[in-house]
Amino acid sequence: MASVRSIQNQYRGINAHLQSRLQAQSGWSDFHTNYISDLNRLVRAVVLPLGYSARAEDSLQIRRFGGPPQSPHADLLIVDNDALRVVRTTKYPIVGAQDLVAPLPEALGLNEEVDYYPAVAVYRVGNENRGEPVAWLELLSPSNKPGGRDWRDYQSKRESLLQAGIIFIEVDFLHEQSPTLEIVGDYRTRGSKHPPEPGAHPYRIAVIDPRPEFRSGEARVRQFDVDEPLPVMTIPLLGEDHFDFDFGAAYRKTFSEVLYGNEIDYGELPLNFDRYSEADQQRILCRMLAVLKAAQAGIDLEKNAPLAVESLSLDEAREQFEAW
Repeated sequence: MASVRSIQNQYRGINAHLQSRLQAQSGWSDFHTNYISDLNRLVRAVVLPLGYSARAEDSLQIRRFGGPPQSPHADLLIVDNDALRVVRTTKYPIVGAQDLVAPLPEALGLNEEVDYYPAVAVYRVGNENRGEPVAWLELLSPSNKPGGRDWRDYQSKRESLLQAGIIFIEVDFLHEQSPTLEIVGDYRTRGSKHPPEPGAHPYRIAVIDPRPEFRSGEARVRQFDVDEPLPVMTIPLLGEDHFDFDFGAAYRKTFSEVLYGNEIDYGELPLNFDRYSEADQQRILCRMLAVLKAAQAGIDLEKNAPLAVESLSLDEAREQFEAW
């Protein structure tokens, strides 16, 4: 079968072919850099009119009173440019079958009886006049997930930032590793004999707001599946300030402009196909069949993305693909 490729993302959301290859082989670091850069550009354009700024690859020095300094690295940092802004907290509810809302300690799996450090001081490295840190965004890498070499450091950094009152946004596209939040079901699967936990989904974006103080903070988690659009999430800032951000717009921009579509063949199953749930396997096969049939019919894939798909069962889709 001739290769079938498309510069435009033919999935409605996360491209399963690309994400599987990035996890199974190499290239995650490259994707991470490119996606964070596009997130930064788009977030910056939205928050500047609100009196905030966004910077990629900035660093903060976090120091616990009486303890040694740590130097975590931010993927994307949102800062407040208004030193006189009134600080209040506004909660933004979400509803939906794939949305989770939980108290912050419960979401992080922290024992309510733990005696936390009473205070955390945050000092900016460099120019002190560049604004106060408000929100911190992390795109998870394999090493930051449970079992990875940096998991404990990441876990500690996340808690330190939340204790400092900084809003934390965690983006997780890594379905082959355990989630970083205790309230989320483990999606990891090794075929039909070991399916994902009930209610588990491969991808998630969490907005964790530790205000007005850590113990009464809240984690809001939006989960989504293969071939489902990336969500638009409400990101709280200071006071009643907030903005709605389309994570899918940044993903589409990264996918097409970096030409990741040249690395994907829709005529071949994603690597480690058995590591998807049966429901997601069905979605992948239906998506692949739509692309293959369109290419055979001479439809321009670059002008028709994503294509409509047929509603087929997993067995029907598998049978059609094998016959193809």
